[in-house]
Amino acid sequence: MDWNIGPEEQVLWPASVLAGVGMCGAVYETTRQISYRCFKCYDELSPMQKVEWNNRGFSTFHALVAAAVSFYVVMISGLFSEDVNNSIIIDRKSWLSDSMFGVSIGYFLTDLAMILWYFPSLGGKEFLLHHGLSMYAICLALFSGKAHMYILMVLFTEATTPFVNLRWYLDVAGQKTHRLYLCNGLALFVGWLVKSIFALGFYSIMTVPPTIAVMNVFWFWKISKGMVKTLCKSKALTGNGKTD
Repeated sequence: MDWNIGPEEQVLWPASVLAGVGMCGAVYETTRQISYRCFKCYDELSPMQKVEWNNRGFSTFHALVAAAVSFYVVMISGLFSEDVNNSIIIDRKSWLSDSMFGVSIGYFLTDLAMILWYFPSLGGKEFLLHHGLSMYAICLALFSGKAHMYILMVLFTEATTPFVNLRWYLDVAGQKTHRLYLCNGLALFVGWLVKSIFALGFYSIMTVPPTIAVMNVFWFWKISKGMVKTLCKSKALTGNGKTD
């Protein structure tokens, strides 16, 4: 495989990785400061729960940035439009896609370091596998200059991460009976349903992604069980209210 590393990439890639690490650190601290001042439940959390609370802050921020940038590059920028140039889609790339990949590597490195430091409190072996495979695929796309559209489409599926994190936030805050918890669970179910269908259909022709697809199906199954459990509890609470 030919490595596509020019003078611009030699500066852009390390800078974007460092920017990703810096972004995680800044959002972690911002989340801690805002939560301390604005959420009473934050003081009641255990030290480990506070670490995870802040960790999920930069996880959510990265997911939003990755989804927004991926959607723009793939759907709006015209980079992958058939009318733009004569090169095949798999060979097309831009400084923005390179930058997003570098930032994502910085995020995965930071999150992986925290997972290993607090292992297994922030995540088990499946998270190590997920982050490892993700960085491997992104690095291949960066060094080869190919398949940027494919990787961007995968990064766009990070759009479901904020729903996962919000579910955890509401859970530890003791808000499982709040209507927002139910609405978020339904949105999470729909998002993962679409994501799992996409994964099974699109990943099946690749080598590494099928592993991630299986993991997506496993997590989707767990989310489905949680949603059914939440709906049953909500129905039971409604029935008790009517009886009273």
